[in-house]
Amino acid sequence: MFSLKDHTALVTGGTRGIGQAVAIALAEAGADVILVQRNAKDDETATAIRKLGRRVTVVAADLSSPTEVKRIVPELLDEGREIRILVNCAGIQRRYPCEEFPDEDFNEVIQVNLNSVFTLCRDIGAHMLTLEPSPVTGRKGSIINFASLLTFQGGLTVPAYAASKGAVGQLTKSFANEWTSKGITVNAIAPGYIETEMNTALLNDKERLASISARIPAGRWGTPEDFKGTAVYLASKASAYVSGHVLVVDGGWMGR
Repeated sequence: MFSLKDHTALVTGGTRGIGQAVAIALAEAGADVILVQRNAKDDETATAIRKLGRRVTVVAADLSSPTEVKRIVPELLDEGREIRILVNCAGIQRRYPCEEFPDEDFNEVIQVNLNSVFTLCRDIGAHMLTLEPSPVTGRKGSIINFASLLTFQGGLTVPAYAASKGAVGQLTKSFANEWTSKGITVNAIAPGYIETEMNTALLNDKERLASISARIPAGRWGTPEDFKGTAVYLASKASAYVSGHVLVVDGGWMGR
């Protein structure tokens, strides 16, 4: 039910944190992995995947550049690659009071967190539509986008991030409405408060850290490893009847 044997997954944001854990999890389930990353010399994730005996390809691209994003899929398809799984995990954060938030920072967050997600969903989804259903998963492909608790909440000092992640949730549902009947499931994962580099500012703020931690029913912040099983589930046959869903992984925060 959870096998991804001989499938190929394209993962953005796989050099660290949640994206790295997810990329390795997909490889552990049998998938080969294409890593889209800004720095092609960062080989920690690629090395871990190779040790699992899976094929890994590193594609250098800056997701803040629309031109670079648009070239990713055509170049891979020209090489004859068949992509069955897409994981959009790359994301950036900028923090300013709302009244001081610079246009350039807002636009950069929207480009990386939302526009690149749209482009890759569109282009890889179009490719998946041309495939026959896989005997392993029972469908043509699986798309997994990374949303956030801020898909549902506004946050503080993060209007760009909240806007981008709110839109990712709706984008996911929109694609699912059109593609589920055609054999592609489209879902999103919404992390809660996770111990990653992106949350360094919160982790270093003793008052906010204490306030947030006290509201997590699980009694701890999440770790990247908490997303390995979730991602494999959404990519595999186990989730064949799940599409258009934003799956919250937050230690119970949203239900508090």
